[in-house]
Amino acid sequence: MGKNHYAPESRMRSPWGVLALVMLTGIALIRNGVDVPLGPPQPAAAAGLGKPDPAAAAARTAAIVKPLPYAPMARVRIPAIKVDTPVVDVGLDADGWIAAPPPRDPNLAGWYQNGVAPGQRGTTVVVGHVDNQAGPAVFFALGSLEKGQRIEVTRLDGRTAVFVIYGVEVFAKDDFPGARVYGDTGHAELRVITCGGGYSKAGGYAGNVVVFARLAETR
Repeated sequence: MGKNHYAPESRMRSPWGVLALVMLTGIALIRNGVDVPLGPPQPAAAAGLGKPDPAAAAARTAAIVKPLPYAPMARVRIPAIKVDTPVVDVGLDADGWIAAPPPRDPNLAGWYQNGVAPGQRGTTVVVGHVDNQAGPAVFFALGSLEKGQRIEVTRLDGRTAVFVIYGVEVFAKDDFPGARVYGDTGHAELRVITCGGGYSKAGGYAGNVVVFARLAETR
């Protein structure tokens, strides 16, 4: 997107248009005082969407998995970074923006319940903190993920949707490509988002880490 993601779209109170902004204001500002000298890992160049990779190509071109019907999200597992966490529903706050999960619990992710359910056709979005005042939080290591690795999402109907990662990017907060991140690709997809990029006490994190994954299996 060539325009500033946070200007006209945020004024429309569009959930997909403001999610990244909510993550930055809801997470980066509470990082004040955290002593993590090296900061969270950032995506490697090889994990970018434009880089060729056999595993990522296989994920994009594999036989289409039949989407699942609607069911709320219960838990997310990312074995490669030892994440196994419950998920709470998040909606809109009093100002009409998407709420982040409560920062006091570092092992908690949030699913935007008014969006797409995991395994449905469309783009499911999961958000979580990179850190809080006590230190690293659930998605601290999100930027270290690689193409071909898996994310397992448990639903309240007992089904599990398994997604294969095909890209990991960090996007600047002042040029966030909302359509690229949240748009419907015609498949059942997942985006996992946390704060990332450079950090300063004055401005918080400079961007968001976004993991792109596609449904590969249901069970």
